[in-house]
Amino acid sequence: MTEKGTHTSERYNQYPFEVHPQATKTDIKRAVEELWSVRVIKVRTQTRKGKPRRHKMSHGYRRDWKKAIVELHDDDRIAFF
Repeated sequence: MTEKGTHTSERYNQYPFEVHPQATKTDIKRAVEELWSVRVIKVRTQTRKGKPRRHKMSHGYRRDWKKAIVELHDDDRIAFF
């Protein structure tokens, strides 16, 4: 949970998740509805590219990852803490 993720969850009822790179929007929707018993309105996904990193003399990249932003029904909330 980041500061921006907390802000969007409180203000817009949208929650960010890191998901499997091959997961589809319907897979993500089904999983969130099953785990937290909520109604999902919309799912948006982003494929994030890994940042360049180096360790001593070798150069490389962090792994690519997929981010999903899940919008819930106005009556539903997810309590992480």
